[in-house]
Amino acid sequence: MNVTNPIILVLYYSRHGATRKLAELIAQGIESVPGIDARLRTVPAVSTVTEAVAPSVPDSGAPYVEREDLAECAGLALGSPTRFGNMAASVKYFLDGTAAEWLGGTLAGKPAAVFTSTGSLHGGQESTLLSMMIPLLHHGMMVLGLPYTQPELMTTSSGGSPYGATHWSGIDNNKPITDDEKRLAVALGRRLAETVARLHGVAR
Repeated sequence: MNVTNPIILVLYYSRHGATRKLAELIAQGIESVPGIDARLRTVPAVSTVTEAVAPSVPDSGAPYVEREDLAECAGLALGSPTRFGNMAASVKYFLDGTAAEWLGGTLAGKPAAVFTSTGSLHGGQESTLLSMMIPLLHHGMMVLGLPYTQPELMTTSSGGSPYGATHWSGIDNNKPITDDEKRLAVALGRRLAETVARLHGVAR
């Protein structure tokens, strides 16, 4: 990673690993654009037990996000599993704590994209994506989707949406990410990175 390259923050919460896999594919798409780097980060789980405290370092996967990640990023890809057609509480809890960044305009004018996975095919993928877009718009971010120039949007039989990358993981979380879903996730990362590159005058 070149410290002078613009960084796109890929921020996600994943319970069973499907959203994490999407995040890694999106990061792959980001880093396919010369001069742009991806930074993978996650958020701690929210417990119904008020005394419970998440470990300071996750057991696996990306490190927890810090405020500096928001300040340092040139763009953001935000991912969450679906929870009754909405983002997971862990993602919402983190976003609810970004009032200082909202007041300071930390994310204003930066491109963003969203992604999700769900256990049931009609379990609210698109409404979850829309729920994540709302706080990003309040932060003044420029939200990108996937255009229908991506042929996989016309052929996918599981995940994939013009609102963002998605995956249908199955009730038992045993469905692998399909080729169409993979290509759409990589394409979303690449589109986000190409937008950042243009905004920052990165030579390609």
